[in-house]
Amino acid sequence: MKRAGIVILLFGISLAAMAQPRLETPEMYVGVQGGVMASMMQFTPSVKQSALSPFLGGNAGFVFRYAGHKYCGLQVELNWMQRGWHETETDYYRELDYLEIPFLAHIYFGKRYRGYLNLGPQIGFLIHESNKNLPSESQPQYMPADKQFDWGVAGGLGFYARTVAGVWQLEARFNYSFGSVFSNRKADYFDYSNPMNLSLNFAYMWQIKGEK
Repeated sequence: MKRAGIVILLFGISLAAMAQPRLETPEMYVGVQGGVMASMMQFTPSVKQSALSPFLGGNAGFVFRYAGHKYCGLQVELNWMQRGWHETETDYYRELDYLEIPFLAHIYFGKRYRGYLNLGPQIGFLIHESNKNLPSESQPQYMPADKQFDWGVAGGLGFYARTVAGVWQLEARFNYSFGSVFSNRKADYFDYSNPMNLSLNFAYMWQIKGEK
């Protein structure tokens, strides 16, 4: 029910955005981005973690943005995400590297200097995993991941400046996954094992179409 409510909310925001007046000349941007991120894992049954000591990683990727309506557009990205979690009692670190593709509604305000909201679904694929300080005692969360495909939602708030030298952008974003890393059938140990992370990203983009 919670997941259905989020999907309905995203659909409603997209419809409201598309109801805005169309731009006479659509805007189009391409660029690169990167940043730092703090990650945790939602485990049920729980695993000891602390929000004050999350797993710290990085991210980098490519951005494409198309704005065909006043105040709104669509943003698609291809990102490398360094997720994971840190167990405070054993000082165990687990790194999970994903290729991620978000499909975001881009809602902005302003002309040369703009504040904006990005919101939408994402899919991802686990491409690499590693351990640090692996305890000798075996636990379910120390096993290799059962599922490589991930899906969830992303939301970000940011600001960017459109200049003659390009578009400079800063964004804080939260990602939450609905897909479990470990198998969650009735016979399995974990009911949920969902990654979530907060990131701070800087982007540089080129405007290749539209009024500047």
